[in-house]
Amino acid sequence: MTKGRVFLAGLAGGVAMYVWASIAHVVLPLGGVGIAEIPGNEATVLDAMRQSLGNSSGLYMFPSFGWKTSEGSRAEAMKNYDAKLVSNPSGLLIYHPPGEKSLTPGRLIVEFLVELLEAVLAVWLLAKTAITSFGGRIGFVAMTGLLASLPTNVSYWNWYGFPANYTLSYMGIQLAGFAVAGVAAAAVLRRQR
Repeated sequence: MTKGRVFLAGLAGGVAMYVWASIAHVVLPLGGVGIAEIPGNEATVLDAMRQSLGNSSGLYMFPSFGWKTSEGSRAEAMKNYDAKLVSNPSGLLIYHPPGEKSLTPGRLIVEFLVELLEAVLAVWLLAKTAITSFGGRIGFVAMTGLLASLPTNVSYWNWYGFPANYTLSYMGIQLAGFAVAGVAAAAVLRRQR
């Protein structure tokens, strides 16, 4: 395969992956699986976050480990953290101060570019193999999706307590995205043989 064919097949795969991800999140309920809303008086929680964090966007872990504020060792901080877990809730909080926007053109462009890069890399790897059948090419690209979906999704479920249904849903979205990218890429490669 020439570099031009690899890029064209990757481009077709990236577009297919982006379309699938859009459908999965906007049309199908897959993007919201495992995500809950704050029950009760959400305004009280939001006000407490606004007062405590102000304009400091970031990823916060609670209760804190104390690594950045204590002068002791990490081992000591971990021991104290285990004691905190006994009587405190725990979790992760991604916080942005008021004024954020949801679906911005910039975010949509970044998402497309990421999926394009994923598809181009998967097709580039495919080009390094001797696989020539349509089904084999789809299967190879789909398996690269399985590999891509494991590291963060399973680790976040294991270490941070991400809900299992959220984890499985997002792994499924990624696997299906790579599969449709594989179909598009295999179709382009077959046409240009």
